[in-house]
Amino acid sequence: MKKVFALLLCGMLLVLAGCAKGPEPERRLLRVGFSQLGAESDWRVANTESMIQAFREEDGYELLFDNARQKQANQLVAVRNFIVQDVDFIVIAPAEETGWEAVLQEAKDAGIPVIIMDREVAVEDESLYLTQIGSDFLTEGQQAVDWLARTLEDWGMASESVNILHLQGSYGATAQILRTKALEDAAAQRENWTICAQLSGDFTESKGYEAVRDYLKEHRDIDVLYSENDNMTFGAMRALEEAGLTYGTGGDVTIISFDAVRRALEYCMAGKIDLCVECNPLHGPRVDELIRQYQAGEKIPKQIFVEETVFTPDTVTEELISARLY
Repeated sequence: MKKVFALLLCGMLLVLAGCAKGPEPERRLLRVGFSQLGAESDWRVANTESMIQAFREEDGYELLFDNARQKQANQLVAVRNFIVQDVDFIVIAPAEETGWEAVLQEAKDAGIPVIIMDREVAVEDESLYLTQIGSDFLTEGQQAVDWLARTLEDWGMASESVNILHLQGSYGATAQILRTKALEDAAAQRENWTICAQLSGDFTESKGYEAVRDYLKEHRDIDVLYSENDNMTFGAMRALEEAGLTYGTGGDVTIISFDAVRRALEYCMAGKIDLCVECNPLHGPRVDELIRQYQAGEKIPKQIFVEETVFTPDTVTEELISARLY
């Protein structure tokens, strides 16, 4: 009897041992290296925050973030460090379009997919990166110059001379190249449009202010300010005020600005900026979706443009500004 009981007890213990769950294996986090070009503008800060929020540990990611402080050389170092650390994906917001072939080839050789975000890279072999996602900067510029042409016509000034002060972003960046192209093409087609100067503001408020301030010491015949981002516009507005020039609705200078961050929309609604061309920085969820699609074996488009619009004082509302995430 004791023998039978012992056998039954052993059987029960074996069953219980088989039913007991061992420790659950830890979920492996996808490691994403993100080379951000800097923190030069409200747009860039919002872009960084969008990426940080999208690539959290609770969502299955480990984000390795590097701020290049506006220097491409720093980005090249960061990307090579990501390769050494054997990350699963690399995301680059490039400071400039050129100079990427070697490091992208290294990433490809290491089997690490690269996503180009916001701006573009100019490489002959497009297989060096998985995809590029961002804004259609040429269309943004064309929307701006088309609006200016229509507005001048509405004002009965279509044939009058128009002096345009062009405040440019960081030279070599996609946004600068294509927004510049749109303006230069439009001016070349209209004999009465004159780009009176092209100043470098490097996409920052301080340099935008300094460039316009110094220009206004010698020149004041400006009809339009075409500024390639909002932060440069804010600096230019201060310089115009100090020079005694008015701007916006009914002012001396018509202002066209790009990005449409919350502060710019507030100025637009107040009639201080005539046109805000939207450039959406919230790419984090989009990049997350692309990575998940790639992991699932789905085909990834080579280039993805986000939807954007333009704003004028009569289209900006309090509700729009309140709902703005950047």
